Amino acid sequence: MATDINALCSYDYHLPAELIADRPTLPKEDAKLLVYEREKDKIHHLKFKNLHEILPQCDIVFNDTKVIKARILGHKDSGGASEVLLNAALNDDKFSVYIRGKVKAGTQIKFDANLKAAVFEIFEDGTRVVKFSQDDKILSTNELFGLLEKIGHVPLPPYIKRVDNKDDESWYQSIFAKHHGAVAAPTASLHFSDEMIKELKKSHDINFITLHIGAGTFKSVESENINDHKMHGEFYEIPSQTQEIINSNKPILGIGTTVTRCIEEFARSKQPSGICKLFLNLNNKPIRQNYLLTNFHLPKSTLIMLVSSFIGLDKTMQIYQTAIENRYKFYSYGDGMLII
Repeated sequence: MATDINALCSYDYHLPAELIADRPTLPKEDAKLLVYEREKDKIHHLKFKNLHEILPQCDIVFNDTKVIKARILGHKDSGGASEVLLNAALNDDKFSVYIRGKVKAGTQIKFDANLKAAVFEIFEDGTRVVKFSQDDKILSTNELFGLLEKIGHVPLPPYIKRVDNKDDESWYQSIFAKHHGAVAAPTASLHFSDEMIKELKKSHDINFITLHIGAGTFKSVESENINDHKMHGEFYEIPSQTQEIINSNKPILGIGTTVTRCIEEFARSKQPSGICKLFLNLNNKPIRQNYLLTNFHLPKSTLIMLVSSFIGLDKTMQIYQTAIENRYKFYSYGDGMLII
C-alpha cells in the first residue's frame, strides 16, 4: 500500500533523545555528512570537510542572514516573570513576537536597560504585536537590535534543553552572517569553515540570498492533511548576481531549506524581495534548484516535507532511519545530508 503523501502522520518518525545535538561537533567541518546520490540510489557516509570531493559542478548559494539575540527575559506589571521571543519586524516600530504565558492587549513587560514592550494585538497563531520603548522613546528596528545585543539571549531552538552561553554566540551564527534579522540560524551553513570555503571556491562559484528566519520555522504542521497548512512568512531579498544565477540554466546547490525556499520563490514570482510563504512538498516540488544540503529536521515539520519534495517520502524516511541507525546527530547543531 502506497504511503499517503498528504497525511501528516506519514512524516512522523521516532528519534532517540540522545541523538538531538545540544552543541555542535568541533571542529565544525568534522560533522558527519550523509550523501544521497539519486541517479545511483546510493548512500555515502562522509564528513563535511569531504564535500568538495563529491559535489558536482554547480553554483552554491548561502543565506547571509544574521541571528539576533531575540530572546529577552522580563517581568509583567503584575510582577510575574515573562519571556519574549522576537519573531519578525513588521515595520519600523512594530514587531511580531511570541510571549510565554498569558497576556492581553495593553499588557506591559519590563526588561533590563529600561526596555519595555507594550502589547497591541493578540493573534490566534500565538503571535503578538508589540512596540518596544526605552525611557519612553519608541525604538526602531535598528535601535532594538542594537539593544538586544547587550541584554538579549541567543534564541536556541526549543529542543535544546539548556541555557545559552557565550559559545552559542559564535556556534549559532554562520561565518557569512551579515544582515541582522533572523531569530533562528540557517543551520546547514553552520558547518562551513573558512578553510572549506577556500577549497570550494577553487571549482565552484559562491552566491548569497538573505532570508530572515522566523520562529515559525520550528512549528510542526498541525492539520491532518498537510495541504491545509498555512505557511509562515519570512522576509527575503535576492541580490542581482544571484538572480542571474537563478535565471540561468546553471546547476544550483542550495545550502539549507531557507535558501531553497527563497530560490524557488523567485523562480515562480520573479520578485527579488518580499515575504516568502512558499511551502515546498510533494504537491509543490522544486522547479529550479538541483541539489540540497541540509540538516536533519523535526518530525511533521514543513522542512522534512521540503526534503521529501526532492527525493520522495519513502526515500526520505528510509534515509532518516539510516541516519538514526548510524548515530547521526539531529537538528540545528547536528549533522547533515546532501542530495545530489
